[in-house]
Amino acid sequence: MNEEKQTYTIESAAAAIESLRSEIAKAFIGQKALVENIMITLLAGGHILVEGVPGLGKTLLVRAIAQAIGGDSKRVQFTPDLMPSDITGNIMLNSSTGDFITKKGPLFTHLFIADEINRAPAKTQAALFEAMQEFQVSLDGVSHPLPKPFMVLATQNPYEHEGTYPLPDAQKDRFLMKVLATYPEKEEEKEMVSRILSGGTGAELSISAVSQVINPIEFMAIQNLASSLHIDSSIIDYSVRLVATTRSEPSIQAGAGPRGSLALIRCARGRALINGRDFILPDDIKAVALPVLAHRITLSAESELEGLTEAQIIENIIAKTEAPRT
Repeated sequence: MNEEKQTYTIESAAAAIESLRSEIAKAFIGQKALVENIMITLLAGGHILVEGVPGLGKTLLVRAIAQAIGGDSKRVQFTPDLMPSDITGNIMLNSSTGDFITKKGPLFTHLFIADEINRAPAKTQAALFEAMQEFQVSLDGVSHPLPKPFMVLATQNPYEHEGTYPLPDAQKDRFLMKVLATYPEKEEEKEMVSRILSGGTGAELSISAVSQVINPIEFMAIQNLASSLHIDSSIIDYSVRLVATTRSEPSIQAGAGPRGSLALIRCARGRALINGRDFILPDDIKAVALPVLAHRITLSAESELEGLTEAQIIENIIAKTEAPRT
């Protein structure tokens, strides 16, 4: 495919994104909200944490996205004995020449899947910090840039806690969104089973039906367009007020930091572009507020005793915070 830069308008970018979604749907059926939130995160140049039980097709979804944008994807199963160098790579001695060579790890890809990230200890989780924030990896004091676009999609099982290491707040804060992968609807599951078993054993999930729509350079041009969308000062004020409320809410022990305000705007831009607009509406902020803010707060002991959840509290904050009139 042609690797030359392409200039996108709002209309052509929205059409390209819709084509991407159509191709992804050839391999991954249903869960439109999950697909949209991953696309928003990728458009915003961020990373996403997905909670869900095994077998919901998260890896298949990422592989389909990578295929559609002409990129690469790699998956690492996080385990208690996983070392940081197993992800980032290391410096090795070439015994035949006596020289040291750089062996890059699986992190050097466009879409990196950290499967069950909470099964690895803190030192291994922390190996992702530099990559997620600086989009580079330092090996023996030398910085190596990661491919662009780059996104970490981490998964964790919300119901299984034995042998896991909870993500520290600093790690969670680096994820632009945290979303839930749910069970498919009955009709979606029937279509999925029929499609997978058609002409095969069903042991391997294929993405052969997914065609490349754009290349990574073109996708970066769409990312740049999303980052240039107009933001009214009232929208910025609304985002900041939402985040500030999490710091004064009695049911919250620790509220969201400034990254929360930035994340709201970044994700709202992506959502606006997906919907073919060159401006952000308050509804864009409302739509992304829950997956952007819920993992950035810590509930008070009283709230946990009352059985309240982060989602319920964020939804309450959204409902009671006045939005600007458009």
